[in-house]
Amino acid sequence: MMAARKPEEADGKVLEEPADEESIEEGKSEESAEKEDTRKKAEKKKDSRRNIVRVGGKDLDGEYLLRRALVDVRGVSFTLVNAISKVSGLGDKKVGELKEDELKKIEDILKNPGNYGIPSWMFNRRFGPDDGNDSHLVSAQLELRQKMDINELKKRKNYRGVRHIQGLPVRGQRTRSSFRKSSAVGVSRVKNKPGEAKKK
Repeated sequence: MMAARKPEEADGKVLEEPADEESIEEGKSEESAEKEDTRKKAEKKKDSRRNIVRVGGKDLDGEYLLRRALVDVRGVSFTLVNAISKVSGLGDKKVGELKEDELKKIEDILKNPGNYGIPSWMFNRRFGPDDGNDSHLVSAQLELRQKMDINELKKRKNYRGVRHIQGLPVRGQRTRSSFRKSSAVGVSRVKNKPGEAKKK
């Protein structure tokens, strides 16, 4: 008669004892708790980031970096954006991650760039005709000032003003081939009807 083998020794290998159900459940609960924590942290970070941020009268996408997003504001050029990002030190941050005080600082830099050491040749309104000072205008202020300047030219009826009134180019461009809004053509020839002799 053969002796019965112990379940621990099957074919010369010692089998491990089955783990308790409680320890398995504890391991699963620890893993799920860690996953839950990481998920909550990600949600909290996502909540702190805004999708749309209003800067300079324009809604900017919160996913863009500051130096990419500020170009969308009317009256802000690439060179000015680079200067603002250097002065503020926020150029590598996403717009959605900026805090309220940082946004106020950027708004102030946009309104008064000269106060932060940005040179006046970057401003979009140099030697203003009313006061002779350099200033920088953005968004609605810029549009309003442009309209006021054009109306002033029209009132004076100087060459540029008359060209604005007529809807023609102001800066000396040629008009024979460009700026044709109506059906009128600069050079036209009358076609002869069939059977008629050419006029001499």
